[in-house]
Amino acid sequence: MQKLLPSHKPAHSSHMPEVSAEWAAAASNLLSNIRSSWTNCAVLTAASLPSAGEDREKIWDPSAMFSEDLWLENEKSCAVVHKSKRGRKRQELLAVALGVKVGVKGALLWQPLKLFAYSQITSLVRRAALTQNDNHFNYEKAHNFKVHTFRGPHWCEYCANFMWGLIAQGVRCSDCGLNVHKQCSKYVPNDCQPDLKRIKRVYCCDLTTLVKAHNTQRPMVVDSCIREIEARGLKSEGLYRVSGFTEHIEDVKMAFDRDGDKADISASIYPDINIIAGALKLYFRDLPIPVITYDTYSKFIEAAKISNPDERLEAIHEVLMLLPAAHYETLRYLMIHLKKVTLHEKENFMNAENLGIVFGPTLMRPPEDSTLATLNDMRYQKLIVQILIENEDVLF
Repeated sequence: MQKLLPSHKPAHSSHMPEVSAEWAAAASNLLSNIRSSWTNCAVLTAASLPSAGEDREKIWDPSAMFSEDLWLENEKSCAVVHKSKRGRKRQELLAVALGVKVGVKGALLWQPLKLFAYSQITSLVRRAALTQNDNHFNYEKAHNFKVHTFRGPHWCEYCANFMWGLIAQGVRCSDCGLNVHKQCSKYVPNDCQPDLKRIKRVYCCDLTTLVKAHNTQRPMVVDSCIREIEARGLKSEGLYRVSGFTEHIEDVKMAFDRDGDKADISASIYPDINIIAGALKLYFRDLPIPVITYDTYSKFIEAAKISNPDERLEAIHEVLMLLPAAHYETLRYLMIHLKKVTLHEKENFMNAENLGIVFGPTLMRPPEDSTLATLNDMRYQKLIVQILIENEDVLF
């Protein structure tokens, strides 16, 4: 076909190379398809398409069809049609999670793996909440109220009224020392900030209480032990499976109870890394509320029983979001560490399944103290931990 003569070019074509009639026909066909897709929008309004003749010609102008501003404007118009305000918010979060910039030319949002994308979003949100202040971790904690008999006159720290009676006048939080009426205790917010003077030990202490008392993101036992193990024990054969001497493990426990984060667990004091690994496992076993809490235990077991792998993974992710913030962060940090252990499987012979056998009963226990229930759930406990290790980058 003959090329268009310069005299036949439209006025705006001075900024374009010469084009053939065949190309123009193809472009016209493409634009027809685009416009057709617009008109098929369910709730397309008159404002979505240009009404003025000048603007309408601009749409059909081949020189303007690849204008970045025009494409972005039309893309926003369709976004209004297809997505609610909440939907746009999710798209923006999805873009952040996937590292994509919304509205940049050539950047497309595709339908990714649902679990991966939204797990990244929720992880971003939770981590933002956990690290909103580098010097203070705002984990929510309920007060640990117990009936108390006060010596001398006392006033309720919630309603500021006098507490009457000779005995059992009110309740006191054993973690922070807050004194209130028994009735007022029902309305006190979950803002307990434990006092270190009241925390007598590290082991056997509630996980959230410990991290709030020490103002740390995770229990210092977990940080110290994992740091030591990763420094000198990742290639140790049978790591976490081989037991250290019980007496030495008890020594480590007493050192943490006595010295807190200043406890010395270096190689010069405990050359056998299995002692440090045993002390870490003992900490998890001694928790009054396991890392995987009693409230979420049955939900995790039900998720493990799902046969479809993708549905099972998504169900586990949903239950993870129900964990208290301090428990979630501790579990996340531990799974990252255990994943590193599996990377040295050739030396330590500990894969995700073996670690699941070790840590399953350690991290999760049934609410009722039933030997039969524990035996029946043991394989599911192992499977849960195995899945958490293998998919830690997706689930957390």
